[in-house]
Amino acid sequence: MQTTTEVRYDLDTAEVRRRVTAYLAAHPGQTSRFISAVVANDHPLANVGRTVERLIFEEAFGNDTAVMLAEYGPYEDRSLFFVIIDCKDGVPAGAGRIVEGTGIGLKTVDDAPAHIGVPAEAILATHGMTGEKAWDYTTVAVLPQYRGGQSQLMVSSLIHRTFLVAGARAQVRHVVTMLDRRAYRNMAMLGINLQPLAGSGPFEYLGSAENRAVYCSFPELAGDIAARGERLLGVRPIGDDHGARELLEHPARLISARACELVGTGKGLDEHIILPA
Repeated sequence: MQTTTEVRYDLDTAEVRRRVTAYLAAHPGQTSRFISAVVANDHPLANVGRTVERLIFEEAFGNDTAVMLAEYGPYEDRSLFFVIIDCKDGVPAGAGRIVEGTGIGLKTVDDAPAHIGVPAEAILATHGMTGEKAWDYTTVAVLPQYRGGQSQLMVSSLIHRTFLVAGARAQVRHVVTMLDRRAYRNMAMLGINLQPLAGSGPFEYLGSAENRAVYCSFPELAGDIAARGERLLGVRPIGDDHGARELLEHPARLISARACELVGTGKGLDEHIILPA
């Protein structure tokens, strides 16, 4: 595999398409419109993922290439990318990124103390992070042309499902992440137990007026998500799942249930996730 040592957040359209085309040529026979390519930080497709990140973050928060280089530079060598490819058009549709570590050295853990007033060591102690493998879920990005309807459902679900599949393979124990208001709402709709980092509340962060730092236990994620879907469909009693109860009369109930099924079980998605050898 060809690798690249240059970190780029500003590939032009032609170069993005060239790299996607090269990846598809190396992985022929795809039967789905969308696939997820899991690639290391030095893979040529990683800079496609970075460019998608920058496009989304600049649109939403004004974070340009210079900001992205400054914010993510210390974490590039521990990053893993999930690049969602539209096989029909030969272009990226979205991207996800994780940063791997055990505690201090994860971007969320490094950045949170200045905003929540709790030292990093106390954050780790609060959530029982005592050296086991942890992932910082730093990016979930869907390009504008894939937002809304079936495309957004498939692209976002594929990012989240890839996170679960790759994380299980890597034996991840802990998850931390920074979530803006929309991302927090979307994660909560999946039935994920989002624990405020060290009991913290919302704060402003990198252009987001309402950001939350949260912790999740990785081994519980897939089961919790699948169970939320079953409750929304009436297959399982609502019980004390207040989030599911609130969604029962919501117009988004069925699409939320479908997202939970896709992400929680991988049915119809797992065969379209390409993990590194």
